[in-house]
Amino acid sequence: VISPQEIPFRELIFSKSEMDQLFLLKDLLKDEKFNEIQKRLTDKNLPKGVTALLHGAPGTGKTEIIKQLAKETDRELMKVDISESKSMWFGESEKIVKAIFTNYKSFAKECVKTPILFFNEADAIISKRRDLMVSSNTVKTENAIQNILLEELENFEGILVATTNLVNNLDPAFERRFLFKIKFQKPDVSIRTRIWQLKLPFLTLEESILLAEKFDFSGGQIDNIIRKKEIHEIIHGEKVSLTKLISFCSEETLQNNHVKIGFTKF
Repeated sequence: VISPQEIPFRELIFSKSEMDQLFLLKDLLKDEKFNEIQKRLTDKNLPKGVTALLHGAPGTGKTEIIKQLAKETDRELMKVDISESKSMWFGESEKIVKAIFTNYKSFAKECVKTPILFFNEADAIISKRRDLMVSSNTVKTENAIQNILLEELENFEGILVATTNLVNNLDPAFERRFLFKIKFQKPDVSIRTRIWQLKLPFLTLEESILLAEKFDFSGGQIDNIIRKKEIHEIIHGEKVSLTKLISFCSEETLQNNHVKIGFTKF
């Protein structure tokens, strides 16, 4: 569980389409609106739970924006790393997934505001179900987990947000369980320029545009460059030049570096 007070503020930059959807989700999570919406949905015999799926390329800010939404709406964040729910013992994984929702309901009763249940990297349990004709304990376990999750989502009354990088592999049964589906694109040149300016305000506009045009990076990749810059400045005691930044950027993407690695004979 992460308290909103523990989450450091970070300014994030997205496209207009992404921002419009995120602002709607943020406004919905404001306490007075959330309570009113839940009451109206209940009165109309509609599911009152709020579920959202954030999907798109890695490093585009899906995880961080959930933290910032929790901070801004002052809600506790119950974060679950799905990969850790898979147990080597057959039958345990189903119990763990069931326990996640049981624990969330109990925790929600202790909170002043409805907390956010956050499924980080949920690919493993919302992907397309596999053929039951395959005689495998692993397949049976994965399908059982998905059936439990589908049932829990159908009757969910809180706030659940999940992230995935592999939406094309999403099982159709899960699609309608998520009320909001927000796609995160890799930032275009204009967004990348703004990110460079935000992260490195000493850069001129021309230098920011140069980096944005030369390197097709996600926000997460730009963060890596910023970290390298900070490390370099501490170790070498000198400010990083634009030339050095370009060097860091060139090293960031493995696919673009055709380096032959081998052994030298002595």
